Parts: sequence; C-alpha cells; structure tokens
Amino acid sequence: MAPKPLTLDGRTLEGGGQLLRLAVSLSALTYFPIHITSIRANRAPRRASQPAGGLKAAHLAAVEWLARASQADTTGMEKGSQNLEFRPLQGGKFVRETKKKNDVTGAIVWRDVYDVDGSRLVRKETEIKLDSPGSVCLILQAILPYLLFHSPDAAGSSVGTSSGGQGTTSSVPLRVTINGGTNVSKSPSIEYISQVLIPMLVEKVGIPPITSQIIKRGWSFGRADVGAVQFDLTPLPSMSKLSEFNFTERGEVTRMHVSILASDSAARNTLKKKVIERLLARHPDVEMLFPIEEDTKNGARLYLLIVAETCNGYRLGRDCLWERKSNASMLETMANTVTKQLEEELQRGGCVDEYMQDQLVVFQALAEGRSVVCSGKDMYATLHTKTARWVAEQLLGLTFDKSGTCHGCGFEVGEDFLARRKTERDVEESAEDLERLEIA
Repeated sequence: MAPKPLTLDGRTLEGGGQLLRLAVSLSALTYFPIHITSIRANRAPRRASQPAGGLKAAHLAAVEWLARASQADTTGMEKGSQNLEFRPLQGGKFVRETKKKNDVTGAIVWRDVYDVDGSRLVRKETEIKLDSPGSVCLILQAILPYLLFHSPDAAGSSVGTSSGGQGTTSSVPLRVTINGGTNVSKSPSIEYISQVLIPMLVEKVGIPPITSQIIKRGWSFGRADVGAVQFDLTPLPSMSKLSEFNFTERGEVTRMHVSILASDSAARNTLKKKVIERLLARHPDVEMLFPIEEDTKNGARLYLLIVAETCNGYRLGRDCLWERKSNASMLETMANTVTKQLEEELQRGGCVDEYMQDQLVVFQALAEGRSVVCSGKDMYATLHTKTARWVAEQLLGLTFDKSGTCHGCGFEVGEDFLARRKTERDVEESAEDLERLEIA
C-alpha cells in the first residue's frame, strides 16, 4: 500500500521558496510522498490585488523537472498554486527521451550523447527553460541533491569500471542547461555559485567536480533578459555514501576575490579602486584577485561580489546587486556596504557566510556520520537555515542540535530510502512489542 503523504505547512519558519525547493528535492530523491500546503504564504504579493505566495515560474520549472525525473504523480503543479501533492514513483530510474506530448511525467528529461562512432555513452544532457529571468541558481539549488545522489539506471548510464569503493561504479557525466536569470535580486548570483558554493562543495564537502559556464547573462532589471548557464557534473558513484565533513577551523584570510560587473570602464575602475582601499585598510597583507571585470552594457546593471578565501580553503562572500542607474555616490555606497558586510561575516568567526549555511544543510543530512558546520559566534543560524533543517528532519527522520551539528542518514546513492525507513519502523515496532511482552 502506498504511504500517506507527509504534510508540510508552507508557512513554517521562513515560509518561502526554500521550504518548497528542499522538500520536493528530498521527496524526489527518497520517494517519500509529500503534500505542501500554503506554499510561500509568508511572501507578500507585489500588488494588493494579487494573492500571497503560490508557485512562481521558477519554482514551477524546478518542480516540473523533478516530477519528470522521478516520474512523480502530482496535484496542484501549476503557476499560482498554493498546495502541491508530490508522489514519486518508488524505485524510479532515469527517464530517457520519449516522444510523448502533453504529459509532464513522460516528457523528455535526459538525452543520451554518444561518441563519434556511437559505441560509448559520453554524457547525459537535460535542459530547463524559463521564458522569464527567474533565478537559474535557485533552480540548481532545488535539483542538485537529486543530480548528485540519484543512481543512473543500469541500462547504459554507468561508464567505466570500479571507482574504488566496493560495489560502486563510476557514473556517467551530466550536463544541465538552465535558462533564466544569472543576476537576479533576492537570489544568489552565478558568480556566488561558481566562486563560493561550488568550490566549498567540491573542496570541503567532497562532492565530485562541478563546472559552470555562462552561455548568456540574464538580468531581472535594466530590461528583463533571459540568460542561460551550463553545468557539468558527475553524480556520486552508485551504492556509495557521502562522508561526514567538519567545518571548524577557518584559518586566516589570505586572498580576496573581487568581481565587478558595470556598464563602463570608468565605473568599474572607480568601484575597484574604492574596494581595494577598504579591503587593504583592514587586511594589508592579503592577496587581491579580480576574476571578473565585465561590461554589462546597461547603466542599470551593476554587481559587486567580494569573496574572502582562507588558508584552510574556506570561502565567505558578500555581494550587492544595484537595481538603479549608477552614479559616483552610489559606487561609494556599494563599496562601503559590501566591504562592511564581509568584515562583519569575518568577525563572526564562522567557516561559512550566512548565505552558504542553508545550502549545506541537505548535504549534512544525507552524509554518513556526524557533520559539523561552524557558523561563528553563538552558532548563529539564519531563518533559511532553520527552515532547511526542519524540512530535512521531517523527511529524513534525523535531528540537528542547537550548534547545527547533524548525524546524517547515510543515504546510499540509488537506494530505496522509503523502503529503508519502513524497515526501520517495523524493527522499532517489533522491539516495542517485545518489550511490552517482557514487562507483562
């Protein structure tokens, strides 16, 4: 008998898209059916005449892709919906290219790409399309756990031989292209993803290498413009587990990475000069790097990211996306704001910035063993982080303590987690029955 969906109140804690994205992602991965009510109900509408919350285009794009990939039955999967029921096919495998139309669960998900002579599978490709500049990076956040931890099916998805672990095989590389916004307000930028999130996941968490390539920038202002980013990654080997990780010794800051996007060279040079002055005043011995200095070709498009890199490989970032025409006083304000906020992050003493916290929760929860993420003084946790922990606890049956430490569920890539949870519950119930008999 199919299990009853777990009901999640979408108004809980942060009550926005974070809850939705992580819940659907874990549901697709674990086959655990969910019912989310009052979706994004804590989000005020743009206009008084509009309803609060509900699924927006970018949320819907991520949910639809996960529904196709996990062959889920859904109810309420439509724009503006405030209730969603998501029932993945238990034991489902990668969905290959089909010719079905008007069928969400049977639509194209993966396209197999072979070498020139057609004898070897080179990679699998998929694309998520938005016709508006919704955040590419938030869509990636929703689907990344599934991409990394879901086992490709045996009929052509595994390549090579043993990866070193007993019973594991190397996995076929994946190429994911997401159309939407690369620089969008209230969302992580593609620069933050490529310079902070991905390096931390690969170098400190132990995720296989991930690369990103901007095909075209997408902006939510200065005339809305849809862009695209291509991500290349390889899933964790089948039957393997992510090892525990500990973020506890940050170390001294050794480098500052400064990325500037502005409409003309004068603005870029002015902003660069002001940022250098402020950073060197606080960190006179730090190495300064400038990975991106780019012309946005629009006076209303201005972006600054500063990333502090430590001797132990941790990265903390702060940024600002300006949504109005730039001027000299605004450049001063931007330089002051971002350098001050980054300094506050560093003074807190944690190994992660406040935007990285919540993005590590799912990996703590899925890893095997005790994973620790030091967020600094008083073990500060953002509302987004608390929300992510709550969702993981509901679906995976684990607990985060007040310090943010978690003993993960030890998810085995490709496993039927729903069946495992049922077995565990049956064992617990049998033990309780036996205890009652002994007492009697």
